[in-house]
Amino acid sequence: MLLAHWKYPVSLLRHALRGTLIDFVADPSAHAQALRHVEDGLLVIEDGRVLACGEYNVLAGQWLDAATSLDDHRGALITPGFIDTHIHLPQIDVIASPARGLLDWLERHAFPAEAGYADPARCAESAAHFLDELARHGTTSACVYGTVHAQSVDALFEAALHGGWRMAAGKCLMDVNCPEALRDTAEGGVAESAALADRWHGRGRLAYAITPRFAGTSSRAQLQAAGALARARPELLVQSHVAENLTECRWIAGLFPEARSYLDVYERFGLLTPRSVYAHCIHLDAADRARMAAQGAVAAVCPTSNLFLGSGLFDFDAALAAGMGLSLATDVGGGQSFSMFSAMRSAHEIARLNGHGLSALQLWYWATRGAALALGWTRVGTLEPGAEADVIVLDPKATPLLARRTARAASIEELLFALLVLGDDRVVTQTYIAGVPAKLH
Repeated sequence: MLLAHWKYPVSLLRHALRGTLIDFVADPSAHAQALRHVEDGLLVIEDGRVLACGEYNVLAGQWLDAATSLDDHRGALITPGFIDTHIHLPQIDVIASPARGLLDWLERHAFPAEAGYADPARCAESAAHFLDELARHGTTSACVYGTVHAQSVDALFEAALHGGWRMAAGKCLMDVNCPEALRDTAEGGVAESAALADRWHGRGRLAYAITPRFAGTSSRAQLQAAGALARARPELLVQSHVAENLTECRWIAGLFPEARSYLDVYERFGLLTPRSVYAHCIHLDAADRARMAAQGAVAAVCPTSNLFLGSGLFDFDAALAAGMGLSLATDVGGGQSFSMFSAMRSAHEIARLNGHGLSALQLWYWATRGAALALGWTRVGTLEPGAEADVIVLDPKATPLLARRTARAASIEELLFALLVLGDDRVVTQTYIAGVPAKLH
């Protein structure tokens, strides 16, 4: 059975989860008391939303009755699901493919795989598998790249709508410097994007993202048309890649000699907005970081992919000092795993290689509440009453080594750090999408 097409029994209208509740009320980089931790907590869910959240002993008498089923997860953590702010649907087929670097990887692996998405049946099968993998790894929302084919986005949105997912996605715009099979036109590609937005944006919990693949694969005319769409439809997200690889940066500089920087290319065409999510952002300078912060654009940092492809080390300290909005992402298939544990772990390692450190709380925030706010989703990534009930249950004893280490954790932050270092999909006991179990064992 495909998990993406499995529905929660409609008779269970209200249910509650008991366990250790973990979420964030603020950004740990700015607030010492950002973490909310309830050791023995109760989370009550009805009709896809959180009704109540707090101490079990306080809430049980009010909420636990014959009309409410209880899932007892004592000994486990109950936390908002992970949110992946940059991932490619079609690249699940080329994950773990060797290459000499980013551009070589695109030419040898990514582009040939994406050409197969001209087949609607391939799109539908991949979309279902993609959502299954997200659920298995505890990811409850994502900002996704389709291919240049509109049907790739249609298939993902249809599966996501059926499963109740909060999901953002967009059709790649590419009209130059790409294989013929993946080439659209300046006006036609953006017109298809507008039609997709008309069809899907705001349906259920879906959002459309205007998606120039990157500046090197869009003509000036296409970037101009994409910017015009962003101005006309400010409710839409914008997503693209920037400053991932030094060879790529030099290539972009040659293509757009009038631009001050790679990021400036996008700003000149009206694509640097408060609704913009830019993947990688490794090779930005101080002026670029200031522009990102001033415009309210967000970096989707992809540490596993950056290490795998040898693209570089993101400077977390410089980004934080500049006031940039940050989130974490897997960048599958350049990244080697759907797991946000892997993304958090690699982010910690990259910060160490740059001579700095990141706390478990900060990393966890960027993978949950911080990512939600980066995408403009205020009712996701939190356990507050009224929030959408995208929740995961994590077992700190999922493996013998993890059980041994977490049993010795002296604080909740030490426990979270052990989980992000040693954890993987085996830790995820259950994933709830809008209150509906989505992970089968």
